[in-house]
Amino acid sequence: MFELIQSGGWLMLPIIFCSVISLAIICERFWALQKQHICPKELVPQILKLAKEGELHERRINAIRTSSPLGRVLASGLSNLAHSREVMKESIEDAGRHVVLEMERFLNTLGTIAAITPLLGLLGTVIGMIKVFTAITEQGTGNAAILAGGISEALITTAAGLTVAIPTLIFYRYFQGRVDQLVCTMEQESIKMVEILHGERDIDSSEIEESVK
Repeated sequence: MFELIQSGGWLMLPIIFCSVISLAIICERFWALQKQHICPKELVPQILKLAKEGELHERRINAIRTSSPLGRVLASGLSNLAHSREVMKESIEDAGRHVVLEMERFLNTLGTIAAITPLLGLLGTVIGMIKVFTAITEQGTGNAAILAGGISEALITTAAGLTVAIPTLIFYRYFQGRVDQLVCTMEQESIKMVEILHGERDIDSSEIEESVK
């Protein structure tokens, strides 16, 4: 493996560095974007149960805010429960924008790596071919070792760049879709909570009972 990396030339170093960063981001995002961690399904029923029992005081709201990203969004609305539905929705939307930014953290880096690693591989190809043609100009086509070294460098860097870029791009698209799904779930849960608390929607008592078991 070391010989293969060495044959690829100095451009293998940034490609390997990009692969390490990409792997770290992928592992971190898999952990951070778990649905139960972002949008606990029992959170809204628990809030509705507390509201029904008259227990939605400041301490409870702070506990909800720190429980999860969805809790942070819903707590912003609960802090304005005494105000109109529009005010609650505005505060929820404002908190939601910050939560979405946090969920998209490092995704731009992942997309950048997916874009630049093939270019690094292409640059390695160009440098390798330049070495080949330089060797041909200086020594002719008789020295096969020098020619093979340049061609090897060109092919290895291209393969390495694509090997990093393809899975990185796949996971970048996957995490974008995951964020979109989580945002949709958060919007649904927020709207449900606001409508029920303002008497525009009936409470599903069976859902509340199930969530607190």
